[in-house]
Amino acid sequence: MALNLKTIICSFLFVKRRNQRKRKMENREDLKSILPYLPAVMRSSTLFWPSQVVEALKALSTGPLHSHVDSGHILFTAIEDIRNSLSLSSTSLAPSTSLGYSLFFDELLTREESRKWFEEGVPALGSLLLRLPSLLEAHYENADKVFDGAGLRMLDSQEAGIVLLSQELIAALLGCSLFCLFPDHDRYMKQLQIINFDQLFASLYEDYSQKQENKIRCIIHYFQRISSDMPKGVVSFERKVLPFEGQADLISYPNSNFWSTSAIPLCKFEVHSSGLIEDQSGETVEVDFANKYLGGGALGRGCVQEEIRFMISPELIAGMLFMPAMEENEAIDIVGIERFSSYTGYASSFRFSGDYVDARDVDTLGRRKTRIVAIDALCSPGMRQYRENLVLREINKAFCGFLYQFKYQKYQKILQENGWSSEQFDASALTRTETSEGKISNHEFRNFQNDYQRMEQGNNIGVATGNWGCGAFGGDPELKAMIQWLAASQALRPFIAYYTFGLEALQNLEEVASWILSQRWTVGELWNMLIEYSTKRSKGETTVGFLRWLLPSLYGNGARISSPNSP
Repeated sequence: MALNLKTIICSFLFVKRRNQRKRKMENREDLKSILPYLPAVMRSSTLFWPSQVVEALKALSTGPLHSHVDSGHILFTAIEDIRNSLSLSSTSLAPSTSLGYSLFFDELLTREESRKWFEEGVPALGSLLLRLPSLLEAHYENADKVFDGAGLRMLDSQEAGIVLLSQELIAALLGCSLFCLFPDHDRYMKQLQIINFDQLFASLYEDYSQKQENKIRCIIHYFQRISSDMPKGVVSFERKVLPFEGQADLISYPNSNFWSTSAIPLCKFEVHSSGLIEDQSGETVEVDFANKYLGGGALGRGCVQEEIRFMISPELIAGMLFMPAMEENEAIDIVGIERFSSYTGYASSFRFSGDYVDARDVDTLGRRKTRIVAIDALCSPGMRQYRENLVLREINKAFCGFLYQFKYQKYQKILQENGWSSEQFDASALTRTETSEGKISNHEFRNFQNDYQRMEQGNNIGVATGNWGCGAFGGDPELKAMIQWLAASQALRPFIAYYTFGLEALQNLEEVASWILSQRWTVGELWNMLIEYSTKRSKGETTVGFLRWLLPSLYGNGARISSPNSP
């Protein structure tokens, strides 16, 4: 007998409420995983600040006329009082932290800069931190409205997943970092970076340098900006994993045969001898030359590519709270961060040079269309980097970062297995015959296609990168350029924009890439050439770079041109 409408509606509402209760319970489990690493306290399933902390933050929010917090020395005294109320040991901070706060706020800032900070910045931070418990409660209440399981939690090693945070919640979390309120008793065991700013300020005092001062200037400028105009967007942090064990719906960690036999064409290769990755005008995935510990030395003395990116876009620091170190088959993808600072220089010459207004568009999730992927290269590999197993390690690390994953990796796997380009997939160009000969039916293909398009056609976005794993890490820039090109092509990215930063070893990169493209090589063919070269280099049979070895005619050493089929 057919069910009446009332019964159907009641059944629907029952299932809906049951699912909502289930998600709320799962959100609470997410909270439990991160709670030991947060400064707020939970009682009876409710987050709150202890009463002494509430009073201290209220006092800060009233401004220096009432709080009397008008110097770096007094600010740190107030911070110590809050830490004591949270039972955080003062011995866990770097010894010179208080001296660093005094040096920066009382001596390095001008009188006008200091006045503005204590009259506007500190009160705004006090008010923001007062609302941290309610911001977290609202976050967990709404965490499943965009993606299931997107709540703030520990994203442990080998746990693929995504966390979505509002820029306002990130600002509150970073305020806790500035006030050194995060407990750190178990972070080392969890392979987590220190998230408090004590080392940042202590290093300023212990070994003063202008680059360290200017790193802090970027951070303080961020807080000044949000104190007057709180951003309302969303940032996503995703741990991406290529599983070592095969899984039906996922692309597994590739072996050498996977690369050797790949028939996917090489993507377009753009060479930029000047400019910066973060200034790329079009939509790209920007490569963070990462430490395996996200952020590297950003909160210490480091000041190269990764650390600079974290300073001009401090929202990146939030990922250090809940992202343990990356393993060989992992990458971290961050979408939606805003840039707040301009800068000049690099390393010791790094300088904050003023405000930066980020004009990037916003996607349907409320994320700024800035996409950053953190991939960590081998450190000081020397001649080992030419061994096939380590070349494989590097290409799989880049492939994991460049591959468009998360819940829709199964669609990527369909593309890979059928040899389809993203253009074919998105443009409905496949015929019934083509799909029926593949792994899925025409009907399934249409369903996959519709879902895939909802994820904003991620494969149509190129990669912006440069000398990843070189410089301080000691990698071969010619080898790394080819590895990243292969990985981007296999990940079905339409192009790679490569910034050479004027490196002499790459002066002929554009000519070599153009020649390779003119030969219509596949990923497998270039991989085989790279492995042949690496084997010879490892054995000492050649000492020249890959570009010269492949096309010696460009270097005035004869007219020999290698090809995948040459003896």
